[in-house]
Amino acid sequence: MRTRSARSRKVNVVTLGCAKNIFDSEVLMGQLRANDFEVEHESQKDDSGIVIVNTCGFIESAKQESIDTIIQFSEAKKAGIVDRVYVTGCLSERYKDELQEGIPEVDAWFGTRDLPRLLKTLKADYKKELVGERLLTTPAHYAYLKIAEGCDRPCAFCAIPLMRGRHVSTPMEELVKQAEALVTNGTREIILIAQDLTYYGLDLYKKRKLAELVDRLSDVQGLDWIRLHYAFPTGFPMDVLDIMAQKSNVCNYLDMPLQHASDDILKSMRRGITQEKMERLIGEIRNRIPEIALRTTLISGFPGETEAHHQDLLRWMERMRFERAGCFTYSHEENTHAYTMEDSVSEDEKKRRVDEIMSQQAGISFELNQKFIGSEQRVLVDRLEEGIWVGRTEWDSPDVDNEVRISTPDDVHLRLGDFVKVHVESATEFDLHGRLA
Repeated sequence: MRTRSARSRKVNVVTLGCAKNIFDSEVLMGQLRANDFEVEHESQKDDSGIVIVNTCGFIESAKQESIDTIIQFSEAKKAGIVDRVYVTGCLSERYKDELQEGIPEVDAWFGTRDLPRLLKTLKADYKKELVGERLLTTPAHYAYLKIAEGCDRPCAFCAIPLMRGRHVSTPMEELVKQAEALVTNGTREIILIAQDLTYYGLDLYKKRKLAELVDRLSDVQGLDWIRLHYAFPTGFPMDVLDIMAQKSNVCNYLDMPLQHASDDILKSMRRGITQEKMERLIGEIRNRIPEIALRTTLISGFPGETEAHHQDLLRWMERMRFERAGCFTYSHEENTHAYTMEDSVSEDEKKRRVDEIMSQQAGISFELNQKFIGSEQRVLVDRLEEGIWVGRTEWDSPDVDNEVRISTPDDVHLRLGDFVKVHVESATEFDLHGRLA
């Protein structure tokens, strides 16, 4: 009887998708821990009575991964391995009716803003006083900080507004408190995330307030790095660059998903910008922050994209020479504007174009990384991997960007979350290799 009672209070939270989902899972786990649940993240053991799957519904491959995971735990429930299975997140928000009919083993389904209802179902209280209290799934020295929920942008390909709703900024004072709480618990780097950082403040303060927010966060004692993710190019608030130039703990780094470069495709995507305007914006950003690393993401195979559009994108990428870039195949998503168009590019052709883009980017990255050889870099130590310490420079975000592999004497032990000086001895397209300086 005691075993069953203990198992009924043990929760395994499984997270799929982006950093915003990671943040949501961490908040959920913090609430559960405060309600005396025993919580694990993506546990490999079969000793949890409750499983909560936080799903992604952004593109087809992510949806399939989420569905496969739900089915896996539904089968575990039928086998008596777990007692209850709950599903939350984007996929559940968007397809709850269809999913609950097809997977009846799931005990309850919750959307992206249903945390209080999910907790109530578990007979737990939603504790509003837990500002900044999260159970981190990342190493303690870095954490994501979600500054807004939802999106008001009209991008033709994107289903996020259907799943996350309209843009809602988190009050500045609350975000500063969250950052202070994280630093108190050992966090040295925070990564600001939202569907669109640049929209921050328009709903609450009637003007863009990202620069002021970053300025206030930079004053948090003990916070070494602040990194900016997911900045929309249209209406980009240039005063953010002033803060980046003034504050040493604001990384010279900006993640700005541009999606394409051909004017025809940008118009079809409803991006509200042209290739010329993007080029002018990038030029001004680099002029004001010469050492900045710009990261972008692209979509290949959007409806109507021809080989000529693809070649236009390749030429533009070669000219822009982004320090970091990723590319995804277009996913034909129901209830988006693009779904009314013919999905005209075959999957094989989409993949070929992605491979061509990423091959070109690898060459650019290799050339750009050569400039680091012989230099001394400040590196944040992330992990020990097969006897090699691995870290990042300020120009690299975790999981998606370059890494620094550090050779050390056998008797030298580094600590995760420490900053060290590294003399760079060689470089590949994705990594720097060096020794302690």
